[in-house]
Amino acid sequence: MATNRPNPAQWVWYAFGGRLPDRCAEWVLHDVTCSTWVLRHFARALTQLAPFCLLVLMPGPLWIRLTSILLGLLVGLFYSVCYMGETAEHRAIKHGFPPGVARETRELRRDVRRVAKHGVGYRPWWD
Repeated sequence: MATNRPNPAQWVWYAFGGRLPDRCAEWVLHDVTCSTWVLRHFARALTQLAPFCLLVLMPGPLWIRLTSILLGLLVGLFYSVCYMGETAEHRAIKHGFPPGVARETRELRRDVRRVAKHGVGYRPWWD
């Protein structure tokens, strides 16, 4: 897996929605399905929103600039969270995987962790 990781410049390109080389396709599937996929999504979202912080260089009172940056980041993160699953799925499709594979892989990994922790017959009350 380590040899197929993108370099930092490729990762930034990927964070902004770019397509990685074919050799990184398995890494992309891991990226959107591992147990930390939500944290990875937030890292990509914050990378996309980082240029928004340049508003601090605009003229005007500092409190207005900082407030506008904070509110802009909150709105951006809100929309990012709303479409987190769809974004992960789109990234997997863009790298050659069939539709639905990211969601199914996350569900399969969740079920395997649940069985390993609780046993075969366990079903949580919300299922």
